[in-house]
Amino acid sequence: MTTMTDASVREFKMPDVGEGLTEAEILKWYVKPGDTVTDGQVVCEVETAKAAVELPIPYDGVVRDLHFAEGTTVDVGTPIIAVAVAGRGAAPVAEPAPAPAAEQPQEPEPQGRQPVLVGYGVAASSTKRRPRKGPEIPVQEASAAVQSELNGHGTTAVRSRPLAKPPVRKLAKDLGVDLASVVPSGPDGVITREDVHAAAAAPAPALAPVVAPAPVAPQAPVVTYDTARETRVPIKGVRKATATAMVGSAFTAPHVTEFVTVDVTRTLKLVEELKQDKEMQGLRINPLLLIAKALLVAIKRHPDVNASWDEAAQEIVLKHYVNLGIAAATPRGLIVPNIKDAQTKTLPQLAQSLGELVSTAREGRTSPADMQGGTVTITNVGVFGVDTGTPILNPGEAAILAVGAIKLQPWVHKGKVKPRQVTTLALSFDHRLVDGELGSKVLADVAAILEQPKRLITWA
Repeated sequence: MTTMTDASVREFKMPDVGEGLTEAEILKWYVKPGDTVTDGQVVCEVETAKAAVELPIPYDGVVRDLHFAEGTTVDVGTPIIAVAVAGRGAAPVAEPAPAPAAEQPQEPEPQGRQPVLVGYGVAASSTKRRPRKGPEIPVQEASAAVQSELNGHGTTAVRSRPLAKPPVRKLAKDLGVDLASVVPSGPDGVITREDVHAAAAAPAPALAPVVAPAPVAPQAPVVTYDTARETRVPIKGVRKATATAMVGSAFTAPHVTEFVTVDVTRTLKLVEELKQDKEMQGLRINPLLLIAKALLVAIKRHPDVNASWDEAAQEIVLKHYVNLGIAAATPRGLIVPNIKDAQTKTLPQLAQSLGELVSTAREGRTSPADMQGGTVTITNVGVFGVDTGTPILNPGEAAILAVGAIKLQPWVHKGKVKPRQVTTLALSFDHRLVDGELGSKVLADVAAILEQPKRLITWA
């Protein structure tokens, strides 16, 4: 069929902005029909199961149509915006009959530039299935199985005579094997003695049980809710992905949690000193920075805690790098971006990375790449005034450290009860990878550094 189509209109499809994502929700449109757009201009913001991402358009032209409203969840590969591209005229376009996805040609990319941020969306594969090679099977033989079935009038249809030599026929008769049911392996479809023996050794096919029609289930009653007394929020996006990941982690990895209460008075004094240091000016200096550094030092002393469990390969993967995750609560839910190769960073560099990570997360601009590949995580529940908790492992990681609120408490110091700044740390770990001894050593090292921060100099 041939129809008249405006060849100047380009359809921009919802791309896969992460790894293997299948859908995204359109949060906000930055353009409307009639607006002029340029290559690389951000046209909308979408939320995937991992983060909110801005999508740039890869065309120059005028917006013709927005196919979906804000708040709509769209499958990856679905056109979301139509743009009338300048410099192209209208022309009749042949509309081919629908074909399998594997036989549809892939849309060519624009020449002379690279795709921006997330490319041009999902394109159909251009791969075609090769025709099978081999001798053709005569129609008479190929239809033998069909001819052996009952016809529509309840009588047995005529079937062709199987090809076999007289000794083979006698063997089949002696063994009680119907040659029509034997799969031939000889040349030109001839049944061999081995085929007959194989058919005789095969178990008899089980008769299909007669299944009575299932009773018609009564129609489910329509459930109504009092919208004045309750609000229902759809589970989607980051919150849905987080819930799925946490359930999978909790019921896959055997969790163990250990606790330690520690005097961090000297750590807080060091924080104040670092704020006055010229090299740390303009950086975010807080207890979390030193806690992160203490955990990195503990991992350096006990590298086996920085590992993952590969169920498919049945292997323990020891990581020689630390991608340090920091759990961040955002309006869209909990996300865990990570600092890549945190073990290589100096204290000022770590402070800068932490500041950028927190700011980006609060603004909802964390990219999917920043949340992939984490190896160990810190969650700071103390900012909510909570003493501590039993954190659930981030999927694919062996340990997570929870930091509780730092409070002034009575504490025995140098033989006397004095008011000291005290906090409680909780380390959860995957007991398949980390036994009690290793987990205890890691947690004890973190506590020792926070109690005596000078250990950072000697242990780092």
